[in-house]
Amino acid sequence: MALMYYEKDCDLGALKGKTIAVIGYGSQGHAHALNAKESGLKVIVGLYEGSASWKKAEDSGLTVKTAREAAEVADFIMILINDEKQARLYTESIKSALKPGKTLAFAHGFNIHFGQITPPPDINVVMIAPKGPGHTVREQYLAGAGVPCLVAVYQDASGDAKRLGLAYAAAIGGARAGVLETTFKEETETDLFGEQAVLCGGVSALMKAGYEVLVEAGYQPESAYFEVMHEMKLIIDLVNRGGLSFMRYSISDTAEYGDYVSGPRIITGKTKDAMRQVLKEIQNGKFAREWILENQVNRPNFNRMRAIEAEHPIEKVGKELRSMMGWIKKNEEK
Repeated sequence: MALMYYEKDCDLGALKGKTIAVIGYGSQGHAHALNAKESGLKVIVGLYEGSASWKKAEDSGLTVKTAREAAEVADFIMILINDEKQARLYTESIKSALKPGKTLAFAHGFNIHFGQITPPPDINVVMIAPKGPGHTVREQYLAGAGVPCLVAVYQDASGDAKRLGLAYAAAIGGARAGVLETTFKEETETDLFGEQAVLCGGVSALMKAGYEVLVEAGYQPESAYFEVMHEMKLIIDLVNRGGLSFMRYSISDTAEYGDYVSGPRIITGKTKDAMRQVLKEIQNGKFAREWILENQVNRPNFNRMRAIEAEHPIEKVGKELRSMMGWIKKNEEK
């Protein structure tokens, strides 16, 4: 049985009187810093000099220092910058500040699990990973709710690393929804697999393929977009609310029948074999090595693929259609 923790299981007092440094002020960083501050904890933000987020954080009432200065004075250091930038930041600004008894925290286990960061043995190393975007973490907190979190302990030097991790999860609102205990290995490998095989890679490829099949068959691009991309959110919202059974209850019987007879023809045994290969390459470190190397040579393949994908017809048609949908926030479009 999975171990789940809620507010009654978390002692926010474990972090009272301690200084929390949130390194980074992007989507997750702003949510963690503001939520923890409003939960009554002492929070500072660590950024690089000249960061565009510096004034933004100060305008929100937060104390801002350089990452090195913040790490020096903090008892609990949460790193919330991109995975590919963390190892360099750690070496240049955090490593020298890690004194015995401090806690180094992450919201994703990539750099610890794949050996890009090796902390000294006399500090705590924990993970508190919200299962949602930072803006949702902030919105749910303000609404009196929360986004579920994962908590994991990699090193327990002080004997209370888990207690500190749970306190932090409560401070950002996660304990309102539930905190699942896991490991750095499990979180990292399942997170990467979910992103690649289903949530981002799988769904993106499925929507593009569906769009292409319909357009190639002579249907209007706009109709194809509505059917395979626009309505995706409507279906996923139903799944999120009540699982597959609620989604099937909410759609027509015709759609439900089509689900049963056609879904297995699309996701076949070969698809699952490909998923198993993706998982294997995550587990054996092949994906991590390739991504680390890609960043070391200034991302030529990443940038090429990003440019190609931006030109896909479904992107152009979708942008035109969304511009006519007044309920979609315009700042979501680039």
